[in-house]
Amino acid sequence: MDILVDSAWLKQQLGSDDLLVLDATAHLPDAVRDARAEFAAAHIPGARFLDLESFIDEGSPVPKAVPNGEQFAARMRRLGIEPGTRVVLYDDSVVRSAARAWFVFRLYGHQGVAILDGGFAAWQAAGGPCESGAGNEPRPSEYPVPDAQPIVRRKADLLGNLGSEAEQVVDARDAARFAGEDGSGSAGHIPGARSVPFVSVLNDDGTYRPAQEIAQVFAQAGVAPDRPVVTSCNSGVTAAVLFFALERAGHRGTALYDGSWLEWGSDPATPKEQGPART
Repeated sequence: MDILVDSAWLKQQLGSDDLLVLDATAHLPDAVRDARAEFAAAHIPGARFLDLESFIDEGSPVPKAVPNGEQFAARMRRLGIEPGTRVVLYDDSVVRSAARAWFVFRLYGHQGVAILDGGFAAWQAAGGPCESGAGNEPRPSEYPVPDAQPIVRRKADLLGNLGSEAEQVVDARDAARFAGEDGSGSAGHIPGARSVPFVSVLNDDGTYRPAQEIAQVFAQAGVAPDRPVVTSCNSGVTAAVLFFALERAGHRGTALYDGSWLEWGSDPATPKEQGPART
């Protein structure tokens, strides 16, 4: 299974004993939308609701931190997922939140996890069937506590990277927030960061652009293809879109700054840089 699948593929695979579809929708706070209620109203048949907004480590000092290994395993058990289960993630969110869920699965080494290209909108456009309701309560599974892969960066790592730029920092926020323009609500960006708004790796319909085009987007932003990259955004969601896009483009050595701007921007001791992106 590729890491990106389309609706035609999912139609053929739906109902397979080893396949589980998860709704990984999460909305921005100002969207005034309820992901769980939307799932109950309509979802892909047999899908289960991941509840991505609660899939965090609330005990971490990092805002909206990825879940720890125990929390990941507990959620897998509750959803009835085994280590060998193939998982397809989808969303109905403007921030393409399925990528965040995909990143968490990748963090804990789950093999066989993919994103439905274009999400729920693409499924509906392709005439995919839907069902309503909260879904059946799955039978709990056994899932061992996994070790994390070294693909998360912390604030201390980013501070240590300043000046050397051993890892290229790429910011997924829009250009105004990156620059710290008046009215953007942002004080700028991490010094030395490159700007690649997450929408630039997507087509207008929310599907991912071809791998070659994604590679060109990063190259035009001044990102060297042969050097490590750390993706960042506001809260770690759209940073995962860039992480996934880089994976699609064949880039290796990518990590994600989990605290992102929520952590960096709120710390008066961290340096901030303003102005437009440089290439």
